[in-house]
Amino acid sequence: MKEIALNVFRQPPDRLNCAQSVAHAWCEVTGDTAITVADLKPFGAGKAPEGLCGAVYVACQLAPDRAEALKAAFAAQLGSLYCKEIRAANVHPCATCVAQAAELLADRE
Repeated sequence: MKEIALNVFRQPPDRLNCAQSVAHAWCEVTGDTAITVADLKPFGAGKAPEGLCGAVYVACQLAPDRAEALKAAFAAQLGSLYCKEIRAANVHPCATCVAQAAELLADRE
């Protein structure tokens, strides 16, 4: 799932944002057709509710039963759940967030 998400993140022709990239990968892997990737455009670039990283926000929306575990693992790896904090630290680029969220989402166990 991680590779699929990274292959579409900010790449032409669609230039999907972090939230859209994770959702796109989810749809490709699971066959889920209930998700409309275009509808997730407003959740990238730190615009997810409460300033969450869009990648982890969408991962939690796609697997609500695992949302708390996803958030905990994401924060442990990246130091924060919040886009502004992650960007301010200049340690992890957005692609890292996309990769981590997709990888965590793919781990169903």
